Amino acid sequence: MAATILIVEDEHAVARGIQYALQQEGYTVALARSGEEGLEIAVGQAPDLVVLDVRLPGIDGFEVLRRLRAAGSKAPVLMLTARDDEVDKVIGLELGADDYVTKPFGLRELLSRIRALLRRAYGDLADAVGGRVIRHDDLVIDLERRRVQRGDRRISLTPTEFEILRHLASRPGRVYTRSELLELLRDYEALDQDEKTINVHVSHLRDKIEDDPSRPVFVQTIRGVGYAFAER
Repeated sequence: MAATILIVEDEHAVARGIQYALQQEGYTVALARSGEEGLEIAVGQAPDLVVLDVRLPGIDGFEVLRRLRAAGSKAPVLMLTARDDEVDKVIGLELGADDYVTKPFGLRELLSRIRALLRRAYGDLADAVGGRVIRHDDLVIDLERRRVQRGDRRISLTPTEFEILRHLASRPGRVYTRSELLELLRDYEALDQDEKTINVHVSHLRDKIEDDPSRPVFVQTIRGVGYAFAER
């Protein structure tokens, strides 16, 4: 069954252009013209991915995203920003967005990013790196089911957080620079090399899996270089 993608965008020409391109690729597409309508569709119909504009009439994209995550949605969210504004990007990532594209953008790039997000969220990425289950102390990473637990506690991660953890934990002790993690997470034709996004996602990941995020046991910072997963 084709993935369902919700576009929340008030600019008619932009929304129709994205809709047409996605339908040509075989996706099922839903459209919303306001934040309230987008939130209603996202919660009621549970699309596989949401393309969400930041600037919307009524409640803006940030508030839509905040309410969507509060409602328990784990669907990947790709945000559209009207300008190359670092503040918009950081706020979106802090609220749980998985990626962003700055207007004006090419449809080819947008489609590439959507495909990558869908693969990361739903594809079977548990392939050749150390088996389908990774265990470290009481942390269990089930690569096939894309589940993470500590003891009896299930940990809910966004697709991006899970991919960072998967890459790091698959090779304990191996140091990844932030640029390397960006390359691994974004298999797009046009990379936006903003390494600060990695810091934000790692911070959220630590908040969820570490007992004390300020003194991480699992995801360790290698000062001046990047990140590594603790060796057994």
